[in-house]
Amino acid sequence: MIATPASHATPAAPQPPGLPTVRPATSDDDAFVEDLHATAFGPGRFSRTAFRVREQFPIDPSLTLIGEADGTPCGCVWMTPISVGGIDGYMLGPLATHPDFRKRGVGKLLAREVTRITLARGEGEFVLLVGDQDYYCPLGWVPTIPDSIVWPGPVDPNRVLVYSADPEMAARLAGPIRAFGDHPAT
Repeated sequence: MIATPASHATPAAPQPPGLPTVRPATSDDDAFVEDLHATAFGPGRFSRTAFRVREQFPIDPSLTLIGEADGTPCGCVWMTPISVGGIDGYMLGPLATHPDFRKRGVGKLLAREVTRITLARGEGEFVLLVGDQDYYCPLGWVPTIPDSIVWPGPVDPNRVLVYSADPEMAARLAGPIRAFGDHPAT
C-alpha cells in the first residue's frame, strides 16, 4: 500500500453546521440582545404595537432565551405576561435571529422551546404573537378571530396567532390586552 502524502490527501468534505441550541439568557447577554434587536428590526422597532405592549407590561426575564449555533449566540426571544378577556397568557416576541444565521432553524427552535417552557409552568393558558402564518402555523399556532383582541395600536388582524392546548382558545380570546392577572369583574 502506498501512502498518500498529506499535501495530496483528499480534503475532508465540509461538515454541516451543528444543530442550534437554546439556553436561558444571562445578564452577560444584554448587549448581544440589544445589538441583535437593532440589527433585526432597526430604529422602527420602538414604534411597533408589540413594543407598546412590552412598555406597559414588562417581559419576564426568566423566559428570555438565547439561541446558539456552533456555540455562537445568534438569536433571542422574549415573553411578556399578559391577560386577554380574563385569561392569562404570554405574548411571544420579539423573536430575532442574526441575518448571518438565518435558515438554520434557530428561530423555530426558540419559538418552540420558549412556548413549551412557558406553558409547562402552568401559569398561563396561551402564547400570543403577531407574525407570519406561513412561519408559525406549521409550529402549532392558529389565527385568532380578526379584531377580537384590542391592541394599544394598529395590528394586522391576520397576523395575530395563538398557541394553546385548548383548541377553542383562538375563539375564546377577546378584549383588550391587560396585565397578567388583571381579570375585570363581569
